[in-house]
Amino acid sequence: MGGPVGRSSTSGEGTRSRVQHADRDGGDEGRYGDTRESGDGGGSGTEGKSAAQGPGRRSGPRGRSSQDRSVRSSRRAPKSGKRRVLRWVSSVLALLILGAGGAGYLYYEHLNSNIKKEDLTLGDKQMADHKANAAGQTPLNILLIGSDARDSKANQKLGGAKETFGSPPLADVQMLLHLSADRSNLSVVSMPRDTMLKMPKCTAPDGEVYPASTRDVQTNESLRRGGPGCTVAAWYELTGIRIDHFMMIDFAGVVSMADAIGGVPVCVDANIYSRGANGRGGSGLKLEEGTTYVKGEQALQWLRTRYGFEDGSDLARAKAQHQYMNSMVRELRKGTKLTDPGKLMNLAEAATTALTVDKGLDTVKKLYDLAEELKKVPTKRITMSTMPNVYGTGTNAGRVYPKAGDAEQLFRMVREDMPLDGKASKRKPVEPKDPSAPVGEIAVAVRNGTATDGLGPVSGRAGDVEKLLKEAGFAKATVDAGNVAGAARTGVLYPSAELEGDAQAVAKALGIPVSQVKRSTDVSGISLAVGADWRDEGVYPVSKGTEKTPESAGAQNGEEKGCMKVNPQYTW
Repeated sequence: MGGPVGRSSTSGEGTRSRVQHADRDGGDEGRYGDTRESGDGGGSGTEGKSAAQGPGRRSGPRGRSSQDRSVRSSRRAPKSGKRRVLRWVSSVLALLILGAGGAGYLYYEHLNSNIKKEDLTLGDKQMADHKANAAGQTPLNILLIGSDARDSKANQKLGGAKETFGSPPLADVQMLLHLSADRSNLSVVSMPRDTMLKMPKCTAPDGEVYPASTRDVQTNESLRRGGPGCTVAAWYELTGIRIDHFMMIDFAGVVSMADAIGGVPVCVDANIYSRGANGRGGSGLKLEEGTTYVKGEQALQWLRTRYGFEDGSDLARAKAQHQYMNSMVRELRKGTKLTDPGKLMNLAEAATTALTVDKGLDTVKKLYDLAEELKKVPTKRITMSTMPNVYGTGTNAGRVYPKAGDAEQLFRMVREDMPLDGKASKRKPVEPKDPSAPVGEIAVAVRNGTATDGLGPVSGRAGDVEKLLKEAGFAKATVDAGNVAGAARTGVLYPSAELEGDAQAVAKALGIPVSQVKRSTDVSGISLAVGADWRDEGVYPVSKGTEKTPESAGAQNGEEKGCMKVNPQYTW
């Protein structure tokens, strides 16, 4: 790969500081040079535009010519043709899924055997349950992982970097798909692969234990710590977002999927050739200005390109990946790729062969059901975003860190099922089974958890928050001076269901989101941890954000058809 996230150099060589193992520059040894870069986008839909008339249809009134009937039929096509295609596609998929006959069953089992399965999470922490909305519905979070594995001849041919053949893969693309509880909207959050964070402890399926890191490491290293389940654990550690499923794809998988789809339109505002000085580095992508349908290896080049787009950073690459995903969803929803049985079978074969999934998505039927849920969201309600971030300094210059306030705001919106496009109606939170007691009777212990890896706890913060609670009428609020363990996020813990209403009352009084109220067996009463996100005096900072997506997330709408800006150093 070309190196860590950073601003493009003036020399055009794209030099960056390196972190051992996380970057592994391939120089000119790889087929496309810009090694250790991969990506994938996903989308689904089965809407079509037209279909042939089925058998058994009446020929029409006597005396009408076939041309007349054809004209009348064509006038109905926009309405009825679409329905016929949907019914036809559903029938084909039903045959594949249900295996109605012997051959169908064998093919269904063949597709199931193609799918590779892994454990959902390898971390020690049990992920919190979803909170249902007022209608009793729950959201769905799927983590998409692009692996740069070079464990097969196909991947080695596509990825280059001979010195890394057979080595553990890195998670060079990470995108979280959040499907809202009411299925009205879909949010996508990308995390740059150069994001620095603490890795959680992960226990691999073979029993090997990877201890928690004591220093910040690059997020793409999570995959090598036992598999995709550790990437899931790292996401949960950082964001607090429950992950329901993951889907992982490698270089060869991207190519086979792009070929099966038949091409995805992408756009650049100038001729682009992703290559470094003397032809070294870069993905090898070469396109003319305007829109081009990319497929196969060219699609992989697009998804891997960083040197050539905007400032040459991983953030620009994420933006290009969003454009690809949006375009692929629009292409699939045209239905033209799904009206041919051969193309449909090829797509099913490519998808099942390309994917590694968690054990909750281990059959074609489960993948189809997931696609049906995703298909409910209109393209105009799909929002792509990138985790707000800032560049590191010193030895981590060029790497990125979550941007204080903005990143947590984005994560909170996902946790609380708030649409990133801001268009959905506000929903009332689910009321606890037991209402809260009068605030004057609620005992709550406040502890100072503001310490971070680089900073000690802020003196007096627990006392400050205790004072705020007493001003709000919580006369039994006290300070737990014996516990100053650091907490990344402020949270309220309660031990049993009958205290949930009391705990929510504490959070409400301080403006803490209800998603940060958790049941825990580690406490005997209500415990409020003032976290590192509330080191300063005043009201809880996130409470000001309500339902607005931070501008630093760079949100893009699913119908947006913009062109990627080409860096002048990479034109031809």
